[in-house]
Amino acid sequence: MSLCEKIKQGKFILTSEIGPPKGTDIEEMLKDADLIKGKVDAINVTDLQSSVMRVGSLAICRLLLERGMEPVFQVTCRDRNRLALQSDLLSAAVLGVENVLALTGDHTTLGDHPQAKPVFDLDSIQLLETIRLLESGKDMAGKELKGAPKFCTGAVVNPGADPLEPEIMKMEKKIASGALFFQTQAVYDIGLFKKFLDAAKHLKTTIIAGIVLLKSAGMAKYMNKNVSGVFVPEALIEEMSKTQDKSAASIEIAARLIKELKPMCRGIHIMPIGWDKKVPLVLDAAGL
Repeated sequence: MSLCEKIKQGKFILTSEIGPPKGTDIEEMLKDADLIKGKVDAINVTDLQSSVMRVGSLAICRLLLERGMEPVFQVTCRDRNRLALQSDLLSAAVLGVENVLALTGDHTTLGDHPQAKPVFDLDSIQLLETIRLLESGKDMAGKELKGAPKFCTGAVVNPGADPLEPEIMKMEKKIASGALFFQTQAVYDIGLFKKFLDAAKHLKTTIIAGIVLLKSAGMAKYMNKNVSGVFVPEALIEEMSKTQDKSAASIEIAARLIKELKPMCRGIHIMPIGWDKKVPLVLDAAGL
């Protein structure tokens, strides 16, 4: 059963993600993906995450398909104009990649090529509209396509945004533009997430809660200071600062959060941020 079918049938969704490497040696990345094969419903492949130059998402998506895994093709608007975005989406369909996550993307100044010119010809809502247009058999210029793609399209949402109302409005627009599911920014504060779910309860959509593995108290403090909408409670920061085994503590915290979030939403998305080999341990600890 495909990811799209599972979402439409209301099944609980479990996804993780991998980041393509900087360079052509993809052996370790593929081994990390193999570790979660059959344990998750799909694997997101990041698209130049944090504006760092890497191997492209689409190539890795195809390799995962060939290894019997279902990929989610992350597409950001940062690096491509509408010509390239539409072309890459058609290419994905030709290669058998059905799942797409539409993102605006981090600014280039945050990455390792800060001198790169950002594009942002479209934003994530316009990208969703473009995907729906391609599915109807036309491009953005109104030209007929010789064969139309069919995607399972998702978007992102920040449940910790303050104020929250604009984020809910953007969700409404993304749903109207074709988003079938939402993966969230990292969730650490259950109370804030409950507040978000209450504000979004009128929306008929699939919300998949994001879990980012904490590596240290310093990482938690950095996110609190620099990542908009992410709040790591002081109790978790103290827990990480006191432990000697950061890896074990990270796995335990992630598993605990997953157990609390599981009854509240329609899925969990794990973002290991380089700790890919720990994802199976998190899944086991969370009873997934």
